[in-house]
Amino acid sequence: MRAVEIRPGVRIRWVEVPGASPARVYLHGLGASSAPYYAEAVAHPLLAGRRSLMMDMLGFGISDRPTGFAYSLEGHADALAVALAKIGLRRSEIIGHSMGGAVAIVLAARHPEMVRSLVLVDPHVDPASPSLGAPGSRGIAAYGEADFLSHGFDRVLRDVGPHWAATMRMAGREALYRSAVDLVRGTSPTMRKLLLELEIPRVFLHPEEAPPRGARELTAAGVQVISVPNTGHNIMIDNVEGFARAVAQQRLSV
Repeated sequence: MRAVEIRPGVRIRWVEVPGASPARVYLHGLGASSAPYYAEAVAHPLLAGRRSLMMDMLGFGISDRPTGFAYSLEGHADALAVALAKIGLRRSEIIGHSMGGAVAIVLAARHPEMVRSLVLVDPHVDPASPSLGAPGSRGIAAYGEADFLSHGFDRVLRDVGPHWAATMRMAGREALYRSAVDLVRGTSPTMRKLLLELEIPRVFLHPEEAPPRGARELTAAGVQVISVPNTGHNIMIDNVEGFARAVAQQRLSV
């Protein structure tokens, strides 16, 4: 485990595997933690040998959970940029799952010197509407903050299932709520528009049975849209071989 202080008393932490450059930085989704989701894939023969940082964003996993942090997509991206700069990393390959994909897009747009390429794993790229009882960010964002903190968190934790709950229970409640609210609100311009305008290599992984909206537009903008069979939303867990192959192949276009 490694840590870096991004402001007094506030640390981002990660699990690191040593290896060759350029480094790969792995970002988790909402309520998750990078090491439990990515460790098996990082150790896969197609990906082994590269310096790999399975990094937890503020509020999640093993990183600190400051209650005064905004937990916006921009806030997460800026905090990661500070951490990467202090570590001494520039032009890393960023792999982001779900919310981590949205943060990765914003990081590349706001701090282009930090990002060599993007691999987005079934990412959020569009705003959404909150809906009570919906899975993930839409359901969380349907609460008011006070209600979520008092009872909504416990209800969501019961409903998400044992795998997601295992990491979600480590999240700060304010972090989980505010991150979900900002994720469904999205950025301006939207994450999709930011992604389309980036000029670095970009890969968009999706479950074979759930092609992304606007796939033709993504492809026309130079985004490699790759379907991974036999997966749900957690592609890196459901099909480690398929995920590793897709991540390893994108290196050829960098």
